[in-house]
Amino acid sequence: MAIQNDILSSTARARSKKALDNLFQTVPLLDHIKKAGGVEVINGGQRITRAAILAEHSNITQLATGYEAVSSSVADVLRSPEYEWCDFVAPIVITKKEELSNRGENAVISIADSRMKSVIGMLKREWELQTIRGTSTVLTELGTLNGVNSTGGGGGNASGFLEELAFGTQQNTVGGLSKATFATSNWQNQAFDVSGGGGTFATNGLNGMAELMLQTQIYAPEGSVDLILASPTSYRLYKNTLQLQERYMPKETVLDAGRLALAYNGALMYVENNLGNAVNANTPSMYFLNTKTMKVVFDSDANFSMTDFEHKSGFAAREAQMFVRTQIVADHLASLGLLVDAEA
Repeated sequence: MAIQNDILSSTARARSKKALDNLFQTVPLLDHIKKAGGVEVINGGQRITRAAILAEHSNITQLATGYEAVSSSVADVLRSPEYEWCDFVAPIVITKKEELSNRGENAVISIADSRMKSVIGMLKREWELQTIRGTSTVLTELGTLNGVNSTGGGGGNASGFLEELAFGTQQNTVGGLSKATFATSNWQNQAFDVSGGGGTFATNGLNGMAELMLQTQIYAPEGSVDLILASPTSYRLYKNTLQLQERYMPKETVLDAGRLALAYNGALMYVENNLGNAVNANTPSMYFLNTKTMKVVFDSDANFSMTDFEHKSGFAAREAQMFVRTQIVADHLASLGLLVDAEA
């Protein structure tokens, strides 16, 4: 007797939670931001609305005699960055021929399990490509951290969070708010160009990393940079530079065999393979992220959620679908940093 759809669905769904967690641990951004509490799950809505303080609410009046008139002028300090959801889906299909060739419930469940892991892995890789690199041709409605050289056709996105231009001169639009309009309100990210003036990582890399840590901490309203994503080349150059330097590693971090992990100023650093490949000028080499001021948001009903298996009309097969509704959002930009051209 063939395994029933409801049994197959419930079994695969139970396994999907375990498979999801295992796979997420291989994704530096999702893994760390989840552990740090930077993943938010909300219920629906057409868009995600945040709150950002981009002005002073009132004025200070100094009292010299005590009879001075107190200024009562006030301003609305809140602005509302808004982010559109990105919805995507991928099917999980088992054909009748496969079921006949693999008799028994365990065999069919095993097929469903392997297909499910394959689909989750595909969705995960595409999510990572777009959020880090911004070059997915499928998930074009998903935000990206890469705003490098966007106005010059350098591969970045005009709504990418992190630009390589100096603080106060950036032009991108994040959450519907123009960086140029709110430049004096610090709606800008920190940036450092290692190759400026002909520098290399050996001569200017650590200086750039220290500068980004310093500047992001000055402006951070909460916490500080706790995650650094580095291109393979910049990671290697940093690791080589550390031979005569002290290393810092939180004691709760467990290193897997063969998996490199370093830290800088208390922030965990991971290799991110989607960084470092040349994007014309100003190659993004490292992202300095504060998981208190940027978030990954999922819909509660589409957080890698799988539907029931159903027989596929017109085909000798049955199918389930995996839905995701997600977006990356920024509540504060000045506490985020970008290191560019640290590849030599």
